[in-house]
Amino acid sequence: MATMVDVARCAGVSVATVSHVVNGTRPVRPATRQAVLGAIDELGYTHNTLARSLVTSRTHSIGLAVSATSNPYFTDILRGVESSALEHGYSLLIADPHEDPEHELRAVKLLHERRVDGLLVAPSARPDALLDHVRRARIPTVFLDRLAGDEHDQVCADNTGPVAELVTHLAEAGHRRIALVSGVPGLSTTTERIAGHRIGLDRAGLAYDPALVVGGESSAEGAERATAELLELDRPPTALVTANNTMTIGALRALRSVGLVVPDHMALAGFDDFAWADVFEPRLTVVDQPSREIGATALRLLVDRLAEPRQAPRTVRLPCAFVHRESCGCGRPADGA
Repeated sequence: MATMVDVARCAGVSVATVSHVVNGTRPVRPATRQAVLGAIDELGYTHNTLARSLVTSRTHSIGLAVSATSNPYFTDILRGVESSALEHGYSLLIADPHEDPEHELRAVKLLHERRVDGLLVAPSARPDALLDHVRRARIPTVFLDRLAGDEHDQVCADNTGPVAELVTHLAEAGHRRIALVSGVPGLSTTTERIAGHRIGLDRAGLAYDPALVVGGESSAEGAERATAELLELDRPPTALVTANNTMTIGALRALRSVGLVVPDHMALAGFDDFAWADVFEPRLTVVDQPSREIGATALRLLVDRLAEPRQAPRTVRLPCAFVHRESCGCGRPADGA
């Protein structure tokens, strides 16, 4: 097996120069760097990251704790994290907290035991134990997608404004009873999207009706039940906003199960774009979150935190895009409005 000494001899440079090229610890002239990289390729040299971690106390690995990795939204966040991690020379260890505070704490402790340099976490609705652990253990941590206080760096999409825009858009189409299928209580995303629903109603001069805000548990099954509950009201809504992509699927199931057609009988607009949104009939009007950029930004914040541990915590909010398609029923009269 080739060693760093072999690489240095082949490239005609010192071992220290090879070390600087491999570890990125000091700038090296381009020609010299290319000679070292050529020697590494020729000899098949593999850098011993474990040995390096024993010297530097760094493993160049990042722990990522995100639930629902099968959800296309979180899959795109993962892609953003991964591409940024590779760019900065980090590997990823991934754990699924299953949206459960106890499992979340175990997952984070497990990642910590693997000596990751820092953590990226999408916190649960009750992250107190998680926050206490990372604070006491002094683990560099960045929260992504959801906020959890202001002691740590965090990055998420703008949640309130886009939902307000969806509600306003539906009101401008003539709807007066606009419902919201909301997510898991306690999540910052749920709280902010509920606030956006109310702001949108206020802007349109519509009264807030608590009966038109029903929890869908951030799942397709929960949204199906929530939508069925809304349809049973004495004065059901004529328009529906769903607070994430999986709940959009559940709402569509509930509507179709009783023979209601979107947007003829119910206008629909959702939070989160996804691969099938523009192949549904009708094509879905949605808010598109910058999911990959959320992941990439979170990784960059963590790299910055590792480099400058004493800097003030930062909260970054990224803008969403309004994707106008047909499910909102623009130009159609709102029956029962």
